[in-house]
Amino acid sequence: MSGVNKNIVILISGSGSNMAAIVETARTQRWQTRFGARVAAVISNKAAAQGLVWAKAQGIATAALDHTAYASREDFDAALMSGIDRHEPGLVVLAGFMRILTPGFVRHYEGRLVNIHPSLLPAFTGLKTHQRAIDMGCRFAGATVHRVTSELDHGEILDQAVVPVMPGDTAETLAARVLTQEHLIYPRAIEALLQKG
Repeated sequence: MSGVNKNIVILISGSGSNMAAIVETARTQRWQTRFGARVAAVISNKAAAQGLVWAKAQGIATAALDHTAYASREDFDAALMSGIDRHEPGLVVLAGFMRILTPGFVRHYEGRLVNIHPSLLPAFTGLKTHQRAIDMGCRFAGATVHRVTSELDHGEILDQAVVPVMPGDTAETLAARVLTQEHLIYPRAIEALLQKG
């Protein structure tokens, strides 16, 4: 993480369960005391995202920008960058933020932008990862925390978790098992970045 600023801005689109896991870990592991780090804001592209309600209840600044209100992806990303930059982030964390980001956005936060993806990258980039793993006969699936680059789901791998694919698994049952591991590895990966300074 560049510089001494360790404000964290988290982007979500839905329930924000990974965001909540990060916030809870930040509290229990005393990131503010140990690293000078805090979750400064949670921003969503959906005003109805349940994660915003939870974050607000924790006293975290929240904002919503409806991507459908912008003429282009670039216009939305410019507005989003403006909202994020108000919080002077040292780290921007994608936690179920269901938007493909423009190269300009990725460049703006280069080295400070991380994501979690529900597969063992480099396998199964993109969507429908759990069904694709089942269809391919994989015996293991998992999740990957990685740096974001302009190539979708191809940045440096920061942490991974492996879960077995069980006989009779559906995409939903496998997703639920993977999600429990996401809640462990995402905060762990962020803490490792904070420790590096």
